[in-house]
Amino acid sequence: MSVTSTVPDAQLSHQALERLRGLRSEGSHEGVFTSDFSVNEFLMVREAGFEPLGLVVGSCIYHVGVQYTSWNRNQEMTVLSQAMYHARELAMARMEQEASALHADGVVGVRLEVKRMEWDQDILEFMAIGTAIAHSAGHPMFKGVAGKPFTSDLSGQDLWLLLQSGYRPLEMVMGSCVYHMAHQGVMKSLGNVGRNAEIEVFTQALYDARELAMERMQREAHEAKAEGVVGVQLHEGSHNWQPHVIEFFAVGTAVTPVEDKSILPEKLIPQIVLPVND
Repeated sequence: MSVTSTVPDAQLSHQALERLRGLRSEGSHEGVFTSDFSVNEFLMVREAGFEPLGLVVGSCIYHVGVQYTSWNRNQEMTVLSQAMYHARELAMARMEQEASALHADGVVGVRLEVKRMEWDQDILEFMAIGTAIAHSAGHPMFKGVAGKPFTSDLSGQDLWLLLQSGYRPLEMVMGSCVYHMAHQGVMKSLGNVGRNAEIEVFTQALYDARELAMERMQREAHEAKAEGVVGVQLHEGSHNWQPHVIEFFAVGTAVTPVEDKSILPEKLIPQIVLPVND
């Protein structure tokens, strides 16, 4: 099952446009920049040849549908998997739209947050937030897939190290799987009382769910023509669903080699020590 979908270009609100007008844009020193960088991150991003432009945000309030399943069967909740993926994708698309409005080359330090709304247990807020940056020399080589700003959850320090190793970020890739774990029968539960025993049905359910999430993340990396994924994180949460339903969410930064090393700042290019002949 594929949980990918096409997200149309997001329309920025009037308030968002007004805020963005007060920020810097690529090649301009007018306006102020905003970021959630620490001082160390700020310094390392600049050492890597980039300038921060501003915080960019994408938000999506999403009603998650209902799906029923057999209580004694392991299976993916495909309706919920699609909802969780699509809502995050919408939030990411709106964050990228703000970055494009600033003519950014990329967004670093991206955080994806999910919060349940108190007024309705079926409504979740999804938010993507990060710092838009632009390369000081304006090299288009640093753009992401299809010429859009790259996205990455790497820190400023990690971005510096990635570039020093000869790689650059392409985009954040993710995979989601919401899975129902079968309930144990009464006799099986009683048989485990007082003794150590693996609950195989639970082991298999969690294993399968993690594998599905990881496989979908890897598929996105293949589609982006990345060489690999760094900084992979695997999150799990129930989001207050019914018992025995859990989500596994895999996310990381897809990377590719920098083809033209001359675009890297000189101090980032590894020094090659040649052997000295006697």
